[in-house]
This record gives sequence, C-alpha cells and structure tokens, in this order.
Amino acid sequence: MKKAKDEMRSEYKRSDFTRLERGKFYAEVSKGSSVVLLSPRNAKAFPTSQAVNDALAGLLSPGKQASRITGRSARTRAKAARAG
Repeated sequence: MKKAKDEMRSEYKRSDFTRLERGKFYAEVSKGSSVVLLSPRNAKAFPTSQAVNDALAGLLSPGKQASRITGRSARTRAKAARAG
C-alpha cells in the first residue's frame, strides 16, 4: 500500500513547519560554534546567547576545580594502615 505524499505522522502538525528557513544557522555552524535549541521556558530565563554562555561558564568553573585528583588525608592513611 502506497502512502499519499500529503500523509504525515500524527505527532507532527503542519503549523510546526510553516516558519522554516533554509540555512538559518549556516553562518554560526560554519564558524564552528554549536547551535542549541532551548525550550520556551529556558528561552525566557536566558534571553540572549551571552546569558546562556555566562551560566554555562559558571557551571564549568567549580567543576574544573573539584575534578583534580586529591590524596588521602593523613588521618585516613593512618586508619587504613592500622586496619590491615
């Protein structure tokens, strides 16, 4: 059975595709930057790309500080030596 060309899956709506623009993000992608689509809720919280970048940079900074390898404390080493 052949499908009609106008037949779409039920989860898609034609109204979702009315504002498509070919090559809309081409310049950004060609520069090597990443294009991310935000949900409407997040887009309200971060109205500009600079706001998103600042928030992400804030999340990365503490992670880099905490990700270094640390040694055991002297107390833990002594406890481990006594145990066995």
